[in-house]
Amino acid sequence: MNPLLLPLAFVLALVLALYFSPVARAAALRFGIVDRPSTPLKQQREPVPYLGGLAVFLAFVIALGLVLEFDRLLLGILLAATLTLLVGLIDDFGVLTPFAKLLGQGVAVFVLLRSGAVIELIDVPEGLRWPLAALWLLAVCNAFNIIDILDGLAAGVGAMAALALGIIALATRQFALAALALSLAGALIGFLVFNFAPATIYLGDAGALTVGIILGALALALPMTERSEAGFLAPLTLLLVPLADTAYVTVLRARAGKPFWHGSPDHFPLRLKRLFKGDVRRTVLACWGLSLAGCAAGVAAVVSLPWQGGLAAMGAVAAVQLAVLAGLARQPTDSP
Repeated sequence: MNPLLLPLAFVLALVLALYFSPVARAAALRFGIVDRPSTPLKQQREPVPYLGGLAVFLAFVIALGLVLEFDRLLLGILLAATLTLLVGLIDDFGVLTPFAKLLGQGVAVFVLLRSGAVIELIDVPEGLRWPLAALWLLAVCNAFNIIDILDGLAAGVGAMAALALGIIALATRQFALAALALSLAGALIGFLVFNFAPATIYLGDAGALTVGIILGALALALPMTERSEAGFLAPLTLLLVPLADTAYVTVLRARAGKPFWHGSPDHFPLRLKRLFKGDVRRTVLACWGLSLAGCAAGVAAVVSLPWQGGLAAMGAVAAVQLAVLAGLARQPTDSP
């Protein structure tokens, strides 16, 4: 594709998200598709509409359709994202069991694997590439769902990761994948106008899961090691905040004898919020700062730094994240 169309894809997605988000909010209110304050994780003052994920997805797909010709991989990503969106929408109605939800995600992941989104590292044995890719996609998909706990958190982190992946795609001349990444970034930034605290609409499971699987697929599809051998670690820092929080709550819930999908206020952003005396905006901005540092280190490791410098940059960001997690482990949760 013509790289001059890439800014157009970003702007179109942003403008469309600005249009579709209020429409989705009105539809959610009309049909009662709202998130009601009912648990320690849902402490908003009044019900907030879901369907933000649908607005983001429509803006993303329409922008792509207007500027891009689709190949097998791109069609696979879009089909997998559509399946994930449908699974999330059904789950937003509260009618899916955790097993059924995971099974639906598994079908979407299988579609992605069939389209060519697999681990291409030569050091990974052929027989492990599909299983590792599937594990990665499921992990990222659910990590974004897990971290969607504060106004603007998942959408902002997702927008930064999408922009970073877009820069890597441009640097490696993967212009179609750059269009996909920048369209997602534009859609999420437009949505953030309505999702940042105090949010008037949420992503919902549909949006968080879909953003996660698209970003996970992009991280697999891009040639991360083309310029630096350290590039294979870049996805871990590009998606540092959701992956770190997922690992954090999984460990804490396991220690408490709970399954990882069991909702609880163990998330490190909620502990950070307690440290900031309940200030959601400051909490989210601090998490965005961690995410920005991870994205900057990941992009530098792939695009500009020698492998030693890339490892040092990513290691430094990981060390900061670990220090934050260790410090917050001493903070009480938001539980009553």
